Amino acid sequence: MKFTFILFLSLITIGCKNNSATKMNHDEIEASQKIFPELKKGRYNVAFLIMDGTFNTELTAPYDIFQHTIFREGIKPMNVFTVANTDEAITTFEGMRIMPDFNYLKDSLPKIDILVIPSAEHHLDSDLDDAEMIQFVQRVDKEAQFMTSHCDGAFVLAKAGLLKDKTATTFPSDIDQMRETFPELDIRKNVLFVHDGKYITSAGGAKSFEAALYLCEYLYGKEIAKTLADGLVIDWNLENVPHLIVKQ
Repeated sequence: MKFTFILFLSLITIGCKNNSATKMNHDEIEASQKIFPELKKGRYNVAFLIMDGTFNTELTAPYDIFQHTIFREGIKPMNVFTVANTDEAITTFEGMRIMPDFNYLKDSLPKIDILVIPSAEHHLDSDLDDAEMIQFVQRVDKEAQFMTSHCDGAFVLAKAGLLKDKTATTFPSDIDQMRETFPELDIRKNVLFVHDGKYITSAGGAKSFEAALYLCEYLYGKEIAKTLADGLVIDWNLENVPHLIVKQ
C-alpha cells in the first residue's frame, strides 16, 4: 500500500513536470513561429508606432499614402509596418483592433528609416510617462532619416527631447497646452504641417494626408505625389496647403 502511494505521487510529479515543459516548449515554439511582414530590400522602412487609443485617421492616412508607393515605378518605395510594446492586438480610440507587426520590447527590429507617430488618446498625459516607449523613439531617432508625427504625436517627439531648437506644430486646439508643457519649444499655429530638419509634425486629422503627401513630394517629386493623391481621390497642390518649411 505504501509503495502504491509513493508510485502515485511520483507519477503526479512527473506529469506536472511534463506539463510545465510542454507549456514552455509551446511558448517557445509560438514565439519562433511569429509571422513578420516581408520587408523587401531597396525600400524605405517606415514604422508606425501604435498603442491602445491610437486614432484611426492619424494612422491610416499616412499608412495609405506610403503603402501606395509600391505601385509607382522608378522610385524607392516604402515598406510599411506597425510597432508596439505588445504581441497582443491594440484597440484604437474608435475601436479597431490591430495586430502589431513588431514588438519593440523584444523583437529584433529592422532599421527604421522613417518613424510615424500617430496621435493616441493619452499622448498628452500617461503615455508621456512610458519610459520604454520614449526610449524606443530616442533610439530610432539616432538612425532614422525622418521622424514624423500627426496631431498629438508631437508631444511624444517633444518628450523625447527631439524638438529642441526645432519648430513644430500639433492639433490646433492642443497648441496652447503644448506650449505650456514645453515652454522652450517653438510651436506654430495656422499651419497644417511643419518641416524642420528631419522632423515633420502635422496638425493631424484628415490633414495627415497632406503631411504624408508632402514627404512623398519631397522624396519623389511633384508628379509622383500627384499620382499618389489622385489614387486616393485627393486634390493635392502643395501651394494651397498652409505649411512651414524651416530648414532641410
